[in-house]
Amino acid sequence: MKELIFVIEESPEGGYEARALGESIFTEADNLKDLKVNIREAVLTHFDKGKHPRIIRLHFTKEELITL
Repeated sequence: MKELIFVIEESPEGGYEARALGESIFTEADNLKDLKVNIREAVLTHFDKGKHPRIIRLHFTKEELITL
């Protein structure tokens, strides 16, 4: 695996949540700086040494509501 994609969303409780596509990797943090650190640690923990992807892509999603 060369690349792993994470979907990043704002958490309803505040902060951010991240989940990997195709792998059971989930993490969260209060800010984006800490989230990136947590994602890196989660990926390194999830895969065997030397088997982790070389690239982690972050896909940010944001949901907004418009009331009428």
